[in-house]
Amino acid sequence: MERGTEKRKVMRYQGHLFTYEDDDVAEEFPLTIVVNGEEIATMVCSPIDMRELVVGFLATEGIIFKYEDIHSITMDEECGFAYVELHRNLPDARNTDKRWLGSCCGKSRAFYFQSDAKTARTVTSTHKIAVKECLDLMEEFQSTADMFHQTGGVHQAALATAQGVQLSYADIGRHNALDKIYGKILIDKISLKDKLIIFSGRISSEVLLKVSKMNIGILLSKSAPTNLALDLAEDLNITAIGFIRNGRMNVYTHESRVHSQDLHKRES
Repeated sequence: MERGTEKRKVMRYQGHLFTYEDDDVAEEFPLTIVVNGEEIATMVCSPIDMRELVVGFLATEGIIFKYEDIHSITMDEECGFAYVELHRNLPDARNTDKRWLGSCCGKSRAFYFQSDAKTARTVTSTHKIAVKECLDLMEEFQSTADMFHQTGGVHQAALATAQGVQLSYADIGRHNALDKIYGKILIDKISLKDKLIIFSGRISSEVLLKVSKMNIGILLSKSAPTNLALDLAEDLNITAIGFIRNGRMNVYTHESRVHSQDLHKRES
């Protein structure tokens, strides 16, 4: 059995009968991150791909800007600690949970926390995608979500091109799945020129901000967005596409990145 899931005996009722069976449940694991000897955060996560999670989390919090900012990472997976040493002093992380009123004209910027104000960025990508590519990518994404199919208790996020899924991560925390992708991007120096994000859950403002910090312009989800997420997507130049299922989808923002040959034929 792979780490991240655990077998539990359950009494299952089906067809007017009770049976005892083994069931896979998602593993919930506390991970404490210590940077330069100072405890930064304790998160609850799936205990897989934790190095990528740590790197991505530090980047989204503005503690690092590139993988080379890290001198060393020591993982104590048995006790649930990640010890990180930076090449420089730890930035002042105090008051990062206070509201930040930015000077940008976009109304959504008033909702940023200070760490978001430092690291969120307006995406400059002009990469486009076809409707069929969106539908095909979501189908591929869902067919490869093994841990979700096993447990029904995790979120899934993937980095993809229009041609297919490049890498995928699962976690009980939706933010963690995205941080794992960001960590892998930084560790392997993956080019983001033609990349997009596929996500299994609701498009919330936090999800949208994490995509912006990766500087990726297209976000696909099988679920719905929130109003603040769409305000941020408009402001940060991200194409948010939701409810991708059964041959349908909703393009909520920056629809110029989405094209359809069939639509072009009808318009001509």
